[in-house]
Amino acid sequence: MSSSWIYLILIAAALLAIARVIMTILRVRKQAAHNDWDSQLVKNLRAAGGNAFTSYEVDFFFTMPNEAACGSLRGTLEPEGFAVDSRISTGEAATGYSLHASKPLRVNVAQMQEYSQRFRALAEQFGGYYDGWVTDPSRAA
Repeated sequence: MSSSWIYLILIAAALLAIARVIMTILRVRKQAAHNDWDSQLVKNLRAAGGNAFTSYEVDFFFTMPNEAACGSLRGTLEPEGFAVDSRISTGEAATGYSLHASKPLRVNVAQMQEYSQRFRALAEQFGGYYDGWVTDPSRAA
């Protein structure tokens, strides 16, 4: 094997390694952006008068591709105490189904980041998207 082939193989391996590092960095940044969003929502709740010792009705939102995916997600969430409803998405560019799950929770940054991370994975598992959560201090459970 000539030395030029060895150099080509080494260059290809280096490019592959660089691509993997870049993909990892992008994935970590995306996760950090989601975590920042959760912490900002908790911060906003606190600024509006919410406290860490009160349970609030928290709404979680998902976009699912079909009724079967909604049923699968519902079957996962309801045994955990979530109230779940779903409907066909409407609107000009809407497709699929919208699923709403709610549960009284004490809202803190770490817990909401855990829920968001878990729900992103669950939504992907069933072919959908996790759209986030919301609550406000007037909805104390």
